[in-house]
Amino acid sequence: MSSLTTILALYGIVVLVTILIQVTAAAQKFDLSQLAGNRESLPSLTGTAGRLDRAQANSVVAMALFAPPVLILAQLPQPPAGAMFAASTFLLARIAYVVVYALGIAYVRTLVWLVGFAMTFWLYFLAL
Repeated sequence: MSSLTTILALYGIVVLVTILIQVTAAAQKFDLSQLAGNRESLPSLTGTAGRLDRAQANSVVAMALFAPPVLILAQLPQPPAGAMFAASTFLLARIAYVVVYALGIAYVRTLVWLVGFAMTFWLYFLAL
């Protein structure tokens, strides 16, 4: 496994942990019958549980965008300079994103999201 794919695997673990934390927060808002049902009449999550729900959904989208350039670059005999920096910075920004979003710190959340997005864009550029 290359260093780039290690970062990808670590981000996968971050997404899985985010999902588990979100489910735990949702379980404190609703009873098991509501969560185990078809969820058609489930009220919207609010507060920390709602923020975690949105952070979790955003993290899955970020994974879908992050994985392709990482997998492309990992196939190269020598990934371009800056690829590990971009991937590592992405990982740290995404961890910060979930924490800051859960805490409800709005402007910082946007800033760390932008850092992660910029690193994803940079990885696509490097993959060309």
